[in-house]
Amino acid sequence: MLLRRSFVTALSCAAALAALAYGPAAHAQAWPAKPVTLQVPFAPGGTTDIIARTIAEPLGKELGQSVVVLNKAGGGGVVGATELARAAPDGYLIGMATVSTTAANPAINTKIQYNPLTDFVPIVNIAATPNVIMVHPSFPAKDFKGFVEEIKKNPGKYSYASSGTGGIGHLQTELFKSQSGLDLVHIPYTGAGPALNDIVAGHVPIMFDNLPSALPHILSGRLVAIAVASPQRVASLPNVPTFKEVGFEAVNRPAYYGLLAPKGTPAAIVNKINAATLKALQDPAVRKRIEETGSFVVGNSPAQFADQIKAELAVYKKVVETQKLTLD
Repeated sequence: MLLRRSFVTALSCAAALAALAYGPAAHAQAWPAKPVTLQVPFAPGGTTDIIARTIAEPLGKELGQSVVVLNKAGGGGVVGATELARAAPDGYLIGMATVSTTAANPAINTKIQYNPLTDFVPIVNIAATPNVIMVHPSFPAKDFKGFVEEIKKNPGKYSYASSGTGGIGHLQTELFKSQSGLDLVHIPYTGAGPALNDIVAGHVPIMFDNLPSALPHILSGRLVAIAVASPQRVASLPNVPTFKEVGFEAVNRPAYYGLLAPKGTPAAIVNKINAATLKALQDPAVRKRIEETGSFVVGNSPAQFADQIKAELAVYKKVVETQKLTLD
């Protein structure tokens, strides 16, 4: 009996040692054992949702399990981001990261219940989308030089629309104002759609918006593009300069769309998702679908994406401070 007990004890110790030595690796190899949910913190149909749905199926194929897109809208992305921050760090709930949820909103909203730098683990920046500043055709100027001259001659006369206070359209316009010294009046809307409708209708003359939603109106002549925040000129708008070209490199910031996991998610799982995403982005059909939205494929490491988020948050915190912005 004593021998048997000793033998069982020895087996138990061996098993415990094996679990300590190989547990994390074995867990990572077994993951995912069920479908993964990819949470989009906005309503269906926007650029974030399009890119999430574009990457979900090929990512699932690479991981060996379905990746199911779930929309959790509210608070300009804050509701979904907060839920992701509180989720179990097991890799089965990951989320889309945007400038609004990780930089713009946290920079201005002191009541947000998550820290974008410490409550998430960046996985990969999938794609980046140029933003464009545009005017209604009735605006007196049709190019960047004339645009600046007209506003300088009439400080406080012109207003600009945005998707809402604290959104990327608001803070990027305020960044431009801080760099240019232009005096524009902010008119916040309840979303980019209503704001875009009003500028197309001529109720508001100016807006800074994502290129994918604005491009059809620009190409049809209902809006006039003044400058784009993009690393290079956009192929569909070859005559529209980048902000860098017109001397405002600090404003030349495209919006990123990446993946995040909750704090504490094992590095092995994060690296596995990163590798699978990079593999999926090599598919020409996936790249084409992303590029059709007006975006361009990025694909980088977790550390590189973390640096991008940190840099973007610092920029918009400075904008909030310089422009004395509040949610009120």
